[in-house]
Amino acid sequence: MKFPRSAARTALETWVAGTASPAMTERAVSDALHKSYKLRSFSGQKARRLRPSVKGCALLKLSAGLALLLLSGSAQALELKSDDIKPGATIADTQVLNVYGCTGGNVSPEFSWSGAPSGTKSFALMMFDSDAPTGHGFLHWLVFDIPADVSMLARGAGDPGGSLPQGASQTLNDFGDLGYGGPCPPQGDKPHRYHFTIYALKVEKLDAGANASASQVVAKLLKATIAKAEFIALRGQ
Repeated sequence: MKFPRSAARTALETWVAGTASPAMTERAVSDALHKSYKLRSFSGQKARRLRPSVKGCALLKLSAGLALLLLSGSAQALELKSDDIKPGATIADTQVLNVYGCTGGNVSPEFSWSGAPSGTKSFALMMFDSDAPTGHGFLHWLVFDIPADVSMLARGAGDPGGSLPQGASQTLNDFGDLGYGGPCPPQGDKPHRYHFTIYALKVEKLDAGANASASQVVAKLLKATIAKAEFIALRGQ
């Protein structure tokens, strides 16, 4: 028996509520992010898919939470744009990593957004590669606690010495560095899909702490999101 869209969302909301663990590892959050993009067609899955194994319970709940964000109808009003990266286009060398065999500028792109819903008290922005050959995707950038009266990130804001909006913070990316890490897919890979997502949040601060991991920030972000907007750009090598 197939779930209609509304039933799928209700099931996810029931399952996820109050379960995201701040103790999850960086790998776990990457796993969850990757799986969430595969759950876009969740409404056609059987109800038994909701039954988590004991070992994978926390991961699957976080993945389901991300899938719930993808199912959210409120996301349509929020819009994300960039002067540096266009939806469906190839990411320029300026934004590409400058180590591990890549020779780009590793400059974080400019972003702007509009259409935040009433009740928005802060924003978070994420860059994620769902095609990384890790089996669990790759987090390139996560900025959070962006004040509600801010509607853009300047080019280079995520670079070492860059200027973030006052009060905003960044997590470590999956390279192990604080801030932005540009695309650098393996030589010969088909172009990877890079997801750029803005989240409108119902809290002013995620209260993640100075040493919070990406998994801790995402767990809090999931509970606080009221809308999101996303576009995908490509990069091969």
